[in-house]
Amino acid sequence: MANDLIAVLDVGSNTIRLLIATVSRNQTFQKVHYQHHIARLGEGLQQTGALGEAGQNRAMVIFKDIIQVCRNHGLEAGEIIAVATAAVREASNGKEFVADVLEQTELNIQIVSGETEAKLALVGARLGLPQAIGDDMLLFDIGGGSTEFTRVRHGKIVDSISMKLGVVRLTESCVTNDPITTGEYQAMKDATLKALKEVELFWEDNLQRPKCLVGTAGTVTTLAAIVQGMSEYDANKIDGFHISDQGFQDLKDNLLTKTNAQRLAIPGLEKGREDVIVAGVAIIDVMKSHWGYATLISVDSGLLVGLLGYNE
Repeated sequence: MANDLIAVLDVGSNTIRLLIATVSRNQTFQKVHYQHHIARLGEGLQQTGALGEAGQNRAMVIFKDIIQVCRNHGLEAGEIIAVATAAVREASNGKEFVADVLEQTELNIQIVSGETEAKLALVGARLGLPQAIGDDMLLFDIGGGSTEFTRVRHGKIVDSISMKLGVVRLTESCVTNDPITTGEYQAMKDATLKALKEVELFWEDNLQRPKCLVGTAGTVTTLAAIVQGMSEYDANKIDGFHISDQGFQDLKDNLLTKTNAQRLAIPGLEKGREDVIVAGVAIIDVMKSHWGYATLISVDSGLLVGLLGYNE
């Protein structure tokens, strides 16, 4: 490294996120710069099996902007630690896209497995949570194309699984109306329940469910921001925030009755999430009811923070 800064980049199915930070020897970090963009890279993947040209073009523009930001902080493209998750991992042209990005920008993106993605999310999440929560939790990370489920007991991973269950994927496969219909919401819940039963088959045991249900990534952090009425996002108010069962039900009812355009007026909901946020609500709705969790805990520190210690 040219200096003590580290730049990490998360290329997700829906969002591309950059964090520049300093990391001390005891693994604490100080944020220097953060930005994110909704690129919808995974748009159309459900239907075609490939990354679409429009999504790739949006991502490429974002990458060039991010590289310039990093250069302004004294870091070159080749020093950025960048990973891609579900959309690029699954796309038939994912490796081709990564190679094209490297050729055009010198940004070297590594495609990580669902298992590695979950481990990174856990490392980051535990940094943002009280130990009592981080030591005994079911951590889930809802992305655009996948959701990772990680069981943690005594601070260690029991097991982890990545499912093809994401907000862009669910929205594209189940929703055609605006506002969403009751039938469409139920279809997303049905698809989620099917995925959760596959998760249970993977677990293959009767281990008592972890005490806390903790969510990281855009859907959950957005819901926590909405509940708190944030006009400007404050990550410090997201880590460890508890959304009660009643709070979640009120939030769900509010989002389901609105059109995409009307949702944009809700403080805490950024443009680009208005059409997929309901899919995230559906996933959480089924998780809470099926697994018997009354409270949802949010954490902003997830995969991106976990990347600060990434050494694979």
